[in-house]
This record gives sequence, structure tokens and C-alpha cells, in this order.
Amino acid sequence: MTKRKRALWGSLAAAAMISLAPISSAVADGYWQCVPFARLMSGIQIFGDARTWWGQATGKYETGFTPKAGAVLCFKPTGRMNLGHVAFVSQVLTDRVIQVTHANWSVMNGARGQVEKDVTVVDVSPNGDWSQVKVWYDPIRDLGTTVYPTHGFIYQNQQAVTIAAATSKLALAQNAAVSLAKQAANQVASSVRANPLDMINQAADSTDRIAALIAAAQGEDKPAQPPR
Repeated sequence: MTKRKRALWGSLAAAAMISLAPISSAVADGYWQCVPFARLMSGIQIFGDARTWWGQATGKYETGFTPKAGAVLCFKPTGRMNLGHVAFVSQVLTDRVIQVTHANWSVMNGARGQVEKDVTVVDVSPNGDWSQVKVWYDPIRDLGTTVYPTHGFIYQNQQAVTIAAATSKLALAQNAAVSLAKQAANQVASSVRANPLDMINQAADSTDRIAALIAAAQGEDKPAQPPR
């Protein structure tokens, strides 16, 4: 196996492990940093602090200043955000308005490390080049007043798309398994609560209904034909 293939399978395995952590539409259980979450969502395999992503992308991924779904928006480090920030672009609404899904931005329910899905980011740069943005801030239920400088967008390549797609399939499979497990648990709980006699009667009723359906299908319940 080539080094490149080993790296791809290693990335898929890492994505699979991360995808087992349940993510709701607004909040993930536990604590998420922006970097592993952006890597999980995009499949872009860059590691290290968010402030290093733009430099690390050189020669590995295409970069630019036009938003695209699936890309990662890279924020420059600033005062309190001295490690920078990265956000997955989930949807492009206009050339100057996008939605991102990102982690560890707003304080939600008194805690950091939360995941926010499809929140608004607006380009407020003078030249419309996405070098300055405003970002939705959940505590005020509006765009924040702070203007954040950004480097631009890191775009997915085919390997990143493959990893992100595999992760998405694993997450869907996990959700289906959880749903089936809940249904089974509810059925067991209902059986435990039921009166045994009621269960027998229900089983008998079900058997009678099935027998009646079979008889109807075979024509056994048709009225006898009058003699000719």
C-alpha cells in the first residue's frame, strides 16, 4: 500500500472515530474546538491551531476569496481570539452572505465548546473580498458588532470530499442505529408494563386477524355459489 493510500485510510479511520460523537442540530455533547470540528465537516486534513491553517494550506489545498459550500473560512488571530478560528461553509446565500457550521464560537447555555449549525456570516469588507466579516452571535440573537479579519477560504480537494462523504455516511448510519435501538427499547418497556393476560389476548387477536386476511386472500370467506 502506498504512503498516500495509507494516509487516506488513516484519515478515514480518524473521521470515523470522531463521527461517533453525537451532534445535534445546534449543540454537540461534550466540548468541541473549532479545528477538529472544521476538519471533521470538511475533510480538509490540516492540523494545529486555526491560525496556522492558512499557511499550511499552501501547496496542499486551493485557497481563494470566493465562498464555496464545503470550504473552510479562516479567521486571522485577533486580541481575545489569539489562536484564530476556522468555520465550515455550509451554504452560500449571496456573494456576500454565507452560512457556516462551526464550533466554540458563541457561549450557549452558559458554556463554550458548542456547535452551531447554519449561522450567518456577512462580508463587510470595503472591497467585497471577504477580508472582514461579521458573525452571528447566539447570546444576542443577531450579528455581533465586532468585525473580524479573515485570510480567506480553503477549498476541498477530491480527498477531502471523499473523507467528508465517508464521515457523513457513518454519521447517518449511527443515527439510524440509535433510532432502531430506541424503538426496540420502547417496545421492550411496553411489554414489561403490559399485563401478561392482555399480551396473550393481543397475540390471539393478531393471530385471528392474520388468519382472516389469509382466508380472504385465498377466497375462503366468499359466499357459496348457488346451485345451477
